[in-house]
Amino acid sequence: MASIKQALISVSDKTGVEGFARALAERGVKILSTGGTAKLLRDAGIACRDVSDYTGFPEMMDGRVKTLNPKVHGGILARRDNEGDLASMAEHGIEQIDLVCVNLYPFREAVAKEGCTIEDAIENIDIGGPCMVRASAKNHKFVTIVVDPSDYDMIIDGIDNGSLNEEIRRALATKAFAHTAAYDGAIANHFSALNSDGSKRKFPDIFTRQFIKTADELRYGENPHQDGAFYADIEDEGLSLADCEVLQGKALSYNNIADADAAYGCVRDFADNAAVIVKHANPCGVAVGGVQAEVYERARAADSVSAFGGIAAFNRPLEGETAKLIAETFMEVVIAPGFCDEAREVLAAKKNLRLLLAPSADPVTGGLEFKRVNGGLLVQERDAHILNRDACRVVTDRAPTEDEWNDMLFAWSVAKHVKSNAIVFAKDGVTLGVGAGQMNRVNSTRIAAHHGGEAIKGSAVASDAFFPFRDGVDALAEAGAKAVIQPGGSVRDDEVIAAANEHGLAMIFTGIRHFRH
Repeated sequence: MASIKQALISVSDKTGVEGFARALAERGVKILSTGGTAKLLRDAGIACRDVSDYTGFPEMMDGRVKTLNPKVHGGILARRDNEGDLASMAEHGIEQIDLVCVNLYPFREAVAKEGCTIEDAIENIDIGGPCMVRASAKNHKFVTIVVDPSDYDMIIDGIDNGSLNEEIRRALATKAFAHTAAYDGAIANHFSALNSDGSKRKFPDIFTRQFIKTADELRYGENPHQDGAFYADIEDEGLSLADCEVLQGKALSYNNIADADAAYGCVRDFADNAAVIVKHANPCGVAVGGVQAEVYERARAADSVSAFGGIAAFNRPLEGETAKLIAETFMEVVIAPGFCDEAREVLAAKKNLRLLLAPSADPVTGGLEFKRVNGGLLVQERDAHILNRDACRVVTDRAPTEDEWNDMLFAWSVAKHVKSNAIVFAKDGVTLGVGAGQMNRVNSTRIAAHHGGEAIKGSAVASDAFFPFRDGVDALAEAGAKAVIQPGGSVRDDEVIAAANEHGLAMIFTGIRHFRH
């Protein structure tokens, strides 16, 4: 194991750096530092030498040049087992630098600020930092590179117990290369999105994003003959399954993750106590109400056949009575923003059932979505739209009752998460029939109506896109629905509205659609 006699510490993110430097100093490690980091360490009573004193060159050009010096990079890059490198060090008075603790100027944070100019962005491009990080990572056989404050304790423990070996240094070097790659990617994204006047386009000409594998490879992908893995988007913190803690159960599969993501996304759109059951990426039962156990029971009863082996999501911490109901049926995954002790105890008997502790049940308000296609990537804003009743327009002779309004708005929230063409029948805060993924809207309507049966009488219907012909309205009226909410915008809107009036339906136009392919 290479010993650590001298460290260079120069960080923008100063989280924990004082404690780290103190621990190194207590272990006899000499410290080189620069600028604000050096001041922080000295103010804390930690001895350090300025890099400028070591190199013989002052920091210059407003700090642009301070570590770009052969005495710094020679000390980092020198191979300790190469006689020529050691001779060069001796000839030029270069000292070994065995540990480099560097993280980079906060470029993303700077350009995210209101009014950030091109000049502001340029001044937040780190040059010396990435050079030292890459040099250290390249020479990880002899040098320990630290870019993440969360690694400080591990480094100190490794020094104490002699475990800071080349394998660990290689892992730290890999993290360092990822750090500089993400940094350069952010810079390329920003500047390729700028117009000539400095204004910014929503989508850059060059799009770079970094994803980190969350665990070992999955047992397989969507099917057993496909390999698969799950990667977390480092810019989507708090928004994905990657941020959930697995409390129990066997490893998540590819399909578990996809379905749990769909359920989690749907349940977060409701302000009321909600339960969502998803099967094959579509909600098969959704309910809202007061008592959680009753809400779940209603969601499950909406399609008990499909619920078997499904994913259940909640926007409130899971209660004991709800857990008892879940235990009655085979479920793959339960996701909630909390689990009471009784719920954990009840579900512990289900050894294979995965429990996912979500960091939040708040609605998703932004971010990007990606769809891989052969030869490219489709990128769009996440569909975070929440319908405001005041934005809706009554287009039929009969206005909806208050209960119909509530049912329509509930069905609309569910339809947003159903694969298009999507039709959702609902009444009294529970789905009755869901038609998903059909090639025409009439078939989606008929499937949903068939599933709902007699319960559909007096229900409300949501359609994720407009009805291109009156046949869809005829079908839902024939099934017994009394109100329908849809985007509108068809060239045959007049024909569709006339059909609704013939059937005595109340119809609402939202002016927005929710295709989900």
